[in-house]
Amino acid sequence: MNRTDDVDARSVAVIGMACRLPGADGPDELWELLRNGVDATSETPPDRYDVDALHSERPGPGMIGSRRAGYLADMADFDAEFFGMSPTEALELDPQQRLLLMTAWDALEDAGRRPDELAGTRTGVFVGNARGDYLEIRFRQGLQAVTASQLNNYRSLLPARLSYFFDLRGPSVLIDTACSSSLVAVHSAVQSLRAGESPLAVVAGVNLTLRPDEGVMMTQAGALAADGRSKFADAGADGHTPGDAVGVVVLKRLADALADGDPVRAVIEGSAVGNDGRTSDSVLNPSRTGQVEVLRWAYEDAGVPPAQVDYVEAHGSGSPVLDALEISALGEVLGEDRPSDRPLLVGSVKTNIGHAEAAGGIAGLIKAVLCLEHGQVPASLHLDTATPRVAWDDLPVQVPEKLHDLPDHGRPHRAGVSGQGSSSLNAHVVIRQGGPRPGAATAEPAGKPYLLTLSARTPDALAALRRSWAEYLGPDGPGAAFCLRDICYSAATRRQHHEHRLAVVASSHEEMAAALDGPAGTTRRKGTPKKLAEAADRYRESGTIDWQALSGEAGRFVPLPRYPWQTKRYWPDDEREERTGDLAEWVLREHARTSFDDDSTLVDVGIDSLAKLRIMVELSEQTGREVDPEELGGLRTVGALRRWIQAMEAHTP
Repeated sequence: MNRTDDVDARSVAVIGMACRLPGADGPDELWELLRNGVDATSETPPDRYDVDALHSERPGPGMIGSRRAGYLADMADFDAEFFGMSPTEALELDPQQRLLLMTAWDALEDAGRRPDELAGTRTGVFVGNARGDYLEIRFRQGLQAVTASQLNNYRSLLPARLSYFFDLRGPSVLIDTACSSSLVAVHSAVQSLRAGESPLAVVAGVNLTLRPDEGVMMTQAGALAADGRSKFADAGADGHTPGDAVGVVVLKRLADALADGDPVRAVIEGSAVGNDGRTSDSVLNPSRTGQVEVLRWAYEDAGVPPAQVDYVEAHGSGSPVLDALEISALGEVLGEDRPSDRPLLVGSVKTNIGHAEAAGGIAGLIKAVLCLEHGQVPASLHLDTATPRVAWDDLPVQVPEKLHDLPDHGRPHRAGVSGQGSSSLNAHVVIRQGGPRPGAATAEPAGKPYLLTLSARTPDALAALRRSWAEYLGPDGPGAAFCLRDICYSAATRRQHHEHRLAVVASSHEEMAAALDGPAGTTRRKGTPKKLAEAADRYRESGTIDWQALSGEAGRFVPLPRYPWQTKRYWPDDEREERTGDLAEWVLREHARTSFDDDSTLVDVGIDSLAKLRIMVELSEQTGREVDPEELGGLRTVGALRRWIQAMEAHTP
């Protein structure tokens, strides 16, 4: 086996990705934000903390030096019903876990990996995170506010929540190396895949800034940008601005991905992590030596000459000292044997969305994949005058100030992604361009009908899905670029099938879009072949279908509309649903995870021992009486609980 074959045998494919970032609810929106040079940071919203009370242009102890950061506008929104949670359960769960669940589902859909087919497999979960603000806020409310439900919000539950919901049996690991956490998670997942420990890996970074504490601390350390903007490589850089982020990538061994027909959005050729050790004068001070070593190790692991890298997504936080060290280290390693007319492009997504801390590496990786897919590198923002701390004339390095096209070198484009933690742990990942995104295949037989199957967890979600598919298949929709056969094959075999279903038979994009459009959606077509008509009826009735036999030759997986989340806002400061009707009905609405009748068992509707503890507290507050835990624990059905609460309410003074 030659060196190239060896590298490909060890390479890992990025087969899916999803994100929720400031100003971007997905990779496509992120690319538009990047290529248009948008700064998505904003004023601190009141549901985070009172910035008016804390901000000062000349901050002293207890004050914060910036009013801005990168915020997710809908960070409290969640589709609780989809994930089988009661309103109370969703309200008490850390929004980091909620957003991670939805983003992981989006990433698996992007990868064309059905969650029901992953259940029970050794799929690994690796999550980078360094914050537990939601839990800390509850603890600060006093000991009386601490309940057993806070057990769900320990940070170790972030990967465990994914493993539990999707029934994934492989490693489930939380990684905290400060700001390099999610990139170290990528490295760990690559090692797990290479070792054969995991056949698939879900890798994530999540960061929500809900408290001002770290901002106050960073202000005192002189590390927070006063104007709330990260100015990577600029002479006026004065620190970073924090940012929210949830990012997920799905990784698989390249050989397996190609064999299974998965999309290959990019290829991870190598990676490395390493600590600075004692190569600097303090554990908190960065080391050029440590960064240079990790860069060399990463390219040795990848088997790639550093001079072949076209772009590096830098850690690039906006620190005048750290930026200069990083650029110098990149110039030393990736500048070796680099032609003078092909400088290394170096940028930072932090200039657009803020520094997402533990999730910053995954945000940078997603940006780098998009750059390779589009063959372009967007501008790095807020660069007015290059920092004099870097010997620019001696280094073949350029920070792009406009959108750059990557030149054609007759080889796949390559990028590196760097992460640095205040833990002194550096990480670098080497990626190359993946295969081209699916395009139009050979012409389809005129008039040949195909069966499209759509499904959702609720009728409202199905209606929203039908509308998005009508747009997707319309003349200006992205589905126009793909064969109808591949679209229908992908929907049938690469999407999980839920209980509310719709089946449409049509022979063209236009006919199928028209059938989906409108209030009801016409799903019956004249002259439908009996085989397709029977399959459509069977699908609507939740029957089993042999898709391979129905489709004949396997189609290609093509990008499809994502699941339409039916979210509601769950936030402690918002008013809960007013109690209407009797107390028992209100308690059941707040705590049952599913529909029910009086014969339903409490376990079946999701009222477990933890929910009963919550109910005890609420009944005590509502009635002013002590609640006997043994009596409540002995109840088995919804009807028994209802009658027990009604009797308690009847005897309340």
